[in-house]
Amino acid sequence: MRIRIIQAFLLVATGLVAQQTHRDGYKDTPILPNQQWHVHDPDRPYPPDVTPGATPGEPPGDAIVLFDGKDLSQWTQRGRGVDRGKMLDAKWKVTGGYMEIVHGTGDLISRQKFGNCQLHVEWQEPEGIQGESQERGNSGVYIMSRYEIQVLDNYHSATYADGMAGAIYGQWPPLVNPSRKPGEWQTYDVVFEGPKFDGDKVVSPAYETLFFNGVLVQNHRALNGPTEYKVVLPYKRHDPEEPLMLQDHSSSRPVKYRNIWIRKLAE
Repeated sequence: MRIRIIQAFLLVATGLVAQQTHRDGYKDTPILPNQQWHVHDPDRPYPPDVTPGATPGEPPGDAIVLFDGKDLSQWTQRGRGVDRGKMLDAKWKVTGGYMEIVHGTGDLISRQKFGNCQLHVEWQEPEGIQGESQERGNSGVYIMSRYEIQVLDNYHSATYADGMAGAIYGQWPPLVNPSRKPGEWQTYDVVFEGPKFDGDKVVSPAYETLFFNGVLVQNHRALNGPTEYKVVLPYKRHDPEEPLMLQDHSSSRPVKYRNIWIRKLAE
């Protein structure tokens, strides 16, 4: 009996229990379409364990934390004027566990590059009504530095539909408008699939799914190409991974960001 207990302990310690338990299955079942595996195949690779965040919205164990409320070490900014073309230390303000846009310093650009991903971003509009339409706390989350999810105060505030909060800017309005009041924290949870190219030819467009404050507002939307103001742009071939970007828009009042993390996803 003691030997069996020791053997069981060794199996757990070496991880062999997981390997053995998932070998239950069948080899006399059909092969799944477009896959190499039988239905319930015991040899199919087992998913790795990932520790979830302690509370909703916190990064899971395999996430890359881009902003934890302490510093901007994961970010840079493009130089202007005499520093044009240089990548400089980020100059947005960090205080109270969040960062705040400092207008005129430029867009924030992640030092790491990403393609297919799961992205979590929290943002807040300034309290008090100031400005109209696109001047109500305008910013944006640019995946791969070119595909924008609009950030804007649209709590009882109208603008053009494909330019409101939760929109894939200039292309797809959100399905609904779940905006919170200015001064309250808002949440974006994104699943993004980058476009695929064969040379300069687009084999598959980018796709985006977006939950805004926990509400589905973009359901696997195909993007027409890069997002831009007042025009339609075609795809241009780019690398499979590019930096994330947060926009410094010439808005009347600065937007705040916090709790930004990302998970790379396999194709």
